[in-house]
Amino acid sequence: MARDWIDLFITDVQRPAAATAAAAQDEPARRRGFFKKLRQNLSKTREALGAEIQATLLEGDVDEETWERLEEALIMADVGATTTARVVGELEAQAAGGEIVGGEALSARLSEMLATIARTGDDRIDVRPSPTVIMAVGVNGTGKTTTIGKLAWHLQRELGLHVVLGAADTFRAAAVEQLAGWAQRAGCEIVRGPEGSDPGSVAFEAVKEGLQRGADVVIIDTAGRLHTQDDLMAELSKVRRVIAKQLDGAPHETLLTVDATTGQNGLRQAKLFSEAVPVDGIVLTKLDGTAKGGIALAIAGELGIPVKLIGVGEAVEDLRPFDADDYARALLGDAS
Repeated sequence: MARDWIDLFITDVQRPAAATAAAAQDEPARRRGFFKKLRQNLSKTREALGAEIQATLLEGDVDEETWERLEEALIMADVGATTTARVVGELEAQAAGGEIVGGEALSARLSEMLATIARTGDDRIDVRPSPTVIMAVGVNGTGKTTTIGKLAWHLQRELGLHVVLGAADTFRAAAVEQLAGWAQRAGCEIVRGPEGSDPGSVAFEAVKEGLQRGADVVIIDTAGRLHTQDDLMAELSKVRRVIAKQLDGAPHETLLTVDATTGQNGLRQAKLFSEAVPVDGIVLTKLDGTAKGGIALAIAGELGIPVKLIGVGEAVEDLRPFDADDYARALLGDAS
């Protein structure tokens, strides 16, 4: 069953029974609608990968060429060489051992394996600390600030939580205004500093204000940076240390936003960012229209970092909790 927002968050908050019942009634339709859109957005990846699976596993004789073609198709979908070798090797061994017989069974098993890989680690977000501090990091242009705004909107709408945003991206003037617009839209407060001020001081102040205002969640927006910029990457560690000084145990969650269209470069970004700061989860954006939809598997399979959220469009509702089973089904062409 697809995940909803309540599944994503670990919380002590109890929603009113009427709100819970209404959400439960609306959620199946929302899930179906999102899965339909996810299938559409992964169509470029699925057309290439699904066609190859149809030709190799379902229509042809399973032989050495089958595994070579399947391996090539997965790599082309940006599943990654390491993860691909693991998947194809295991599938081939099970077929050779007689554990799986027939193309349909092999295809179903492939879907299960991809979902299992994508489901690595703890893919939930614990919002029980009061306040919970979430630090958002990523490369410029990945949709990080927009993701923060949408996440704040859902935290307010789905859980009724009091959210404060910290505009610690002080190097890009438009970033503060963009975040302020999202704060207004989401109905939450924002803490900002003068343009060019120290990001650590803004993050410190945001956590301080969150504590004073009784916020449930504080989300810190950090300046977008290339993973190759050593000085800016080091600054992330500084911001993290400053936040920890203000509140013990914070930041409780660090989310890295990755643009799905960058393919294997996204994997490298995730690797280098996770070396600079502990990354708890990935937000995979811009899945709409990319032929590199397998990157979620590469990140999960090779780095062990769970994908927690995905974005498939511009609307607020186009940010959703990541569901590994839905992802595998959409990737391979299951319409159910």
